Amino acid sequence: MTPIDPRLAAMYRPRSVAVVGATEDRNRVGGRPLHYLRSFGFQGPVYPINPKRDTIQGYKAYASLADLPEAPDVAVVAVGGDHVPGVLRQCAARGVRSAIVMSSGFGETGPEGARRQAELVAEARALGVRLAGPNAQGIANFQSGAVLNFSTMFMEVAPQDGPVAVISQSGAASVMPYALLRERGIGVRYVVASGNDADTSVSELALAAAADPDIRVLLLYIESLADPAVLAQAASIARARGAAVVALKSGRSAHGAKAAASHTGAMVNDDALVGAFFEQHGIWRADDVHGLVNAVELYLACGLRAAQRLVVMSHSGAVGVVCADTAEKFGMPMAELDGSTRGALARIMPGFATAQNPVDLTASLLSDGSMFGRTLDALAADPQGDMFLIGVPVAGEGYDVPGMAADTARFLQRTGKPVAVSAPQASVRSAFREAGVPVFGHETDALAALHQVSRHAVLAARCQDAPLPAARTAEAAPVTKTLSEADSLSLLRSAGVPVVPHRLCHSAREAAEAFRELGPEVVVKACSAAIPHKSEHGLVFLNQRSEADVLRSYEECSARVRALGQPLDGVLVAQRVRGQREFALGVKQDPLFGTAVMVSDGGKYVEALKDFAVLLHPFSEQDVMDKLSKLRIAPVLAGVRGEPPVDLGVVARAAVALGRFAAERADRIASIDLNPLIAAAAGEGGWAVDAVIEQSEPRHD
Repeated sequence: MTPIDPRLAAMYRPRSVAVVGATEDRNRVGGRPLHYLRSFGFQGPVYPINPKRDTIQGYKAYASLADLPEAPDVAVVAVGGDHVPGVLRQCAARGVRSAIVMSSGFGETGPEGARRQAELVAEARALGVRLAGPNAQGIANFQSGAVLNFSTMFMEVAPQDGPVAVISQSGAASVMPYALLRERGIGVRYVVASGNDADTSVSELALAAAADPDIRVLLLYIESLADPAVLAQAASIARARGAAVVALKSGRSAHGAKAAASHTGAMVNDDALVGAFFEQHGIWRADDVHGLVNAVELYLACGLRAAQRLVVMSHSGAVGVVCADTAEKFGMPMAELDGSTRGALARIMPGFATAQNPVDLTASLLSDGSMFGRTLDALAADPQGDMFLIGVPVAGEGYDVPGMAADTARFLQRTGKPVAVSAPQASVRSAFREAGVPVFGHETDALAALHQVSRHAVLAARCQDAPLPAARTAEAAPVTKTLSEADSLSLLRSAGVPVVPHRLCHSAREAAEAFRELGPEVVVKACSAAIPHKSEHGLVFLNQRSEADVLRSYEECSARVRALGQPLDGVLVAQRVRGQREFALGVKQDPLFGTAVMVSDGGKYVEALKDFAVLLHPFSEQDVMDKLSKLRIAPVLAGVRGEPPVDLGVVARAAVALGRFAAERADRIASIDLNPLIAAAAGEGGWAVDAVIEQSEPRHD
């Protein structure tokens, strides 16, 4: 495990601070941190550095770091980019080991700026100084008042300490979640905008925040992830105490995908790998900033709590119907209430109401406010209800809103189950929020939060602290050699993958013998390592039912390969096998994330349809089955219109075998493309029919 660098810890919890480039103007980068340190009650010594001033914002100013009476724990650097290297040398000379560099003009500006940034980091490391930034908005700690950050947001939205940390590579993406959380009354302890991540990474900053035992929700905005092993450690630390980690990763397009010899290489891009990494380590992936913060109230109220069946209660039938429809979209089944619960509800509700889920209190709630609490008491005892949505579409005069909020708070405390309230009126939401109940403006957000927390709990419980490979630079990546289909199938068989019976033939006589052995129907294919995708060149012949067919196709394969000017390794004659469904499996070796295995619907449209899932080794057969259940084709796999279900077990076993085989030979296997794997009906197995393996070759340069 990576130990938390004390120089990073000093950035979060400094005992003393120097601000280099300090100014009297609180609306300039060099003045804002001083204003915040005083305004938010930082108790340690503060040293403004400015040779032209005696005092700045009420603090005694110093001409240089060398003039300070002590070495501060951290220096905020807010000078022109050209002056930053000199400031770092002054830091090292004075014994300052941590610096937050707000100065810009480095990697964010282009190649020349990137060169300057690399030189800056190299010098800082040689000096023993750790940097956050450059181009960093800074780090804010609202527990201690160490707000070393220049964002205007903290002047506009009053801070409050709380159990949430926001760690971001973007300044705006750090304060947007902060503002949304504060609007809901949620306190935030840390807000970090790390800038260019030239030295200290967002993963390292997340690790330092996760080490704070008071942090129960860690929110991350990530643009690039260079050290996933450190982020995995941060997630493990958080998960061990039941804290939730939610991440928004930008750049979900296929921009990072490169053309490759295999379908897998083209489909399994950086974004897909990041998604698989998040799942493996129990990190929930948000789609946008709203999704990043939406469930925070629920995490804080009930923690990571697995739940399946939903109960909806409202005094509006329309709300109940809408919630049931939306819950179905989220895959949240409605609970079938126990008979004793229905009986208890029937005694509470008016005679014209139906005691079922969704529970409709009707307009009778206006005249009998006690119905609300008594209904919750009845539902609390129901063994089927795992999570609850309470819809309050309208309330006010005539309704005991504080009483409803108090009843819900008691219900939440009594059951410990996830509970969310939806209420469009701000005054109603305020009452529930003051009672400590998670509340949302409309039902969709409430249901999304319930779904997220319940599914996140399952994800966290199943994830594993798998070791990641040592990072490999692009320069060290090996060249590759594509194997023929025959050689590829031979390796797959040795890996434990079931392979179609076949023979590699080098003469017409051998092809005829293969037909007699493998018939009555075979497939004839040219075998050439130089032609991995044979169907595109008319080199696959189906429906070969006679020796004459096979001999004719053998000659055609030989002629067409010669016409393409490529070497022929032989002609492959394979038994024709039929099954229920074709699948595509693949392996990609990634320098950061290790061995990745793709599972998808098969056939020639695999890239166009993009109905696939990615798993990072190691994983189990059950993990594969879970992934298959989420594909768009999943309903077909279960069997439709009288068809038997597909043997998904053979797919799961093949995927696990591929992952293990490739991971054990990561220095030799660059990629595997298996398409198709034909799966028969449940219990009848399947066969790998075609495959291409890229083998790593040592460099000779």
